[in-house]
Amino acid sequence: MTNTLAAHRYQRLAGVDEAGRGPLAGPVMAAAVILDERRPIAGLDDSKRLRHEQRLGLAAEIKARALAWSVAEAGVAEIDRLNILRASLLAMQRAVEALVMPPEVALVDGPHAPALPCPAQAVVRGDSRVPAISAASIIAKVERDQRMTAMEARYPGYGFAAHKGYPTRRHIEALARLGVTPIHRLSFAPVKNILSKSELPLRHTKA
Repeated sequence: MTNTLAAHRYQRLAGVDEAGRGPLAGPVMAAAVILDERRPIAGLDDSKRLRHEQRLGLAAEIKARALAWSVAEAGVAEIDRLNILRASLLAMQRAVEALVMPPEVALVDGPHAPALPCPAQAVVRGDSRVPAISAASIIAKVERDQRMTAMEARYPGYGFAAHKGYPTRRHIEALARLGVTPIHRLSFAPVKNILSKSELPLRHTKA
């Protein structure tokens, strides 16, 4: 990664990544992590390549050893209004701004980087190439999975604890049978199609 910000040494380099661009329901969540070089963490990798138990263990270790970490989100209404890419960038921007320690530079997973108060660079496949981005990937994934698991009790029958809002067969069948909930992304085609064909009203629930 020559001629990039990652090729230089920074004491406060923030890795930034998101989780939840593909699901039909729930927020998109982002994390920012500034690792401590004096306290290395073994096993960091793209969260998608790790088992659930590995992610949980690494998330706890990251939170204990990192110089700083934060999590932020863009909600369903923002996703529907902005589109998922812009909402993801907004969540990442919020995560960086929430760090208690301002970073000197931010490396962001993927081809796009949000506007940040520090120099920033997008790194394609950064979640498997840059340890700080891997750490952010893990934190974002674990936090979002926990959020969606909690939705199981609020919206029983959809299987959120299992599929976390992704468009599995079980999820699509539940949508057709039970209707669309307030945490579903109305701008996503599978939800939009079901809502237009269904006679079931948009479901509401107490917060």
